[in-house]
Amino acid sequence: MIRIPGGEIELRDDRIKRTWKVEINPFLLAPYPVKTELYNAITNQSAVAVDEAQKPVVTISWNDAISFCNLLSRKAGLQECYSITGNSEEVICDWNADGYRLPSEAEWQYACKAGTTGYRYGEIDKIAWYSENSGGELHAVGQKEPNAWGLYDMLGNTWEWCWDLYDEKVYGSYRIFRGGSWAEEARGCGASCRRRSHPTFSIDDLGFRLARSL
Repeated sequence: MIRIPGGEIELRDDRIKRTWKVEINPFLLAPYPVKTELYNAITNQSAVAVDEAQKPVVTISWNDAISFCNLLSRKAGLQECYSITGNSEEVICDWNADGYRLPSEAEWQYACKAGTTGYRYGEIDKIAWYSENSGGELHAVGQKEPNAWGLYDMLGNTWEWCWDLYDEKVYGSYRIFRGGSWAEEARGCGASCRRRSHPTFSIDDLGFRLARSL
């Protein structure tokens, strides 16, 4: 995993015309979204075809991603980050645990931008698979140029779940995902583009990336 330095990021919600700044502590982030090969191995699913193994795992709900993080932490002998309280569906994150977790929305955007100031960290055709160059399908990770911090596929190829609730008062338990995908138009593949859905939602261009606290 890649060590992301601490810093500050400004987030923006175009729906309610609000901006806010978030302080980022140093953390670890995987250079690629979780691959199908790793996901199937850890969850004891059937072996995956060679041409699918290096592609990001998709059709993964937020709940699936949380469960995978805890399972991988246990198998690695690390402290689980997530717990579910009582009989409720409320998930609590222990940010001090050393196990695997989803990045926060602020961490994700900060890592995606990697010190750049524009909507993208490079020319879209060089850094992302999206609707105009993907051929209508998912691609193996790491085939496009990384950002300045060595992170691949932060934009395009697959959307990535983040930890955060979108707007609890309006959308309840809806969680945020970021980054655009192979099926998305260019305008949806940018560092500040925000989408959300129910934590049980899954679709064929939505996956996740692993983070760890330091």
